[in-house]
Amino acid sequence: MISTWDPTLYLRFTDHRLRPALDLMARVPLGEARSIYDLGCGTGNVTRLLAERWANAHVTGVDASSDMLRKAKAFTGIAWQQADLATWFADSPSDLVYSNAAFHWLDDHHILFPHLFKQVGSGGFLAVQMPRQHVMPSHQILFELVRHPEWSFLARAIREIPVHEARSYYEWLAPDARALDIWETEYLHVLEGDMPVLNWFAGSILRPVLDCLDGAREKDFLRVYGERLSAAYPAQPNGKTLLPFLRLFIIAQKK
Repeated sequence: MISTWDPTLYLRFTDHRLRPALDLMARVPLGEARSIYDLGCGTGNVTRLLAERWANAHVTGVDASSDMLRKAKAFTGIAWQQADLATWFADSPSDLVYSNAAFHWLDDHHILFPHLFKQVGSGGFLAVQMPRQHVMPSHQILFELVRHPEWSFLARAIREIPVHEARSYYEWLAPDARALDIWETEYLHVLEGDMPVLNWFAGSILRPVLDCLDGAREKDFLRVYGERLSAAYPAQPNGKTLLPFLRLFIIAQKK
């Protein structure tokens, strides 16, 4: 039974990006678990929650970044593994392969997701959450901007379709699935501060873009993109800014 794990207790975490991880975790209908992998674990904040929910499981956090894993090791009782997620293999079939907001950075999902499902043991679960924000104005503005001749050299840093439609994942996973639960949720994030939408994406989709720019050009690009974002996401009368954010959730149980 999992009644001792109450997701509402963890909503005291106010970070907007943590909420989808908790929502995904809450929907996994898994009682006891022996082996759990958290792919794209980053600094281990979600991995720790997985270990708390399934307290008897051997939990392993996997990430490609040594810097992230160095910080994650502050959490004890969890194994940490550095690996390329595109080619990762489990040591043995797992009860739960979990990933929050990682696989939208990788290509070839038609190959990747069946491969991930093969790492799950019979009756176990693959649980994944990925942003589908590329269909929303925030990203469409960026794509339009890098098509302009002035910024066309940035196109190599952009992936315009990082996540596919829900039915594609159903088709890729259904042959080996006992059950599939796939859905989308649009979160409405209430942001504060100056240029909050630009600041939000500076930590995600803009990372590879900014790596291609020097100081002066970076400042100019951020000014133009920021102005267009402010027009698309204007501040409310109370000074706060609303950011609708779309995410895809997948929970697949192995036959």
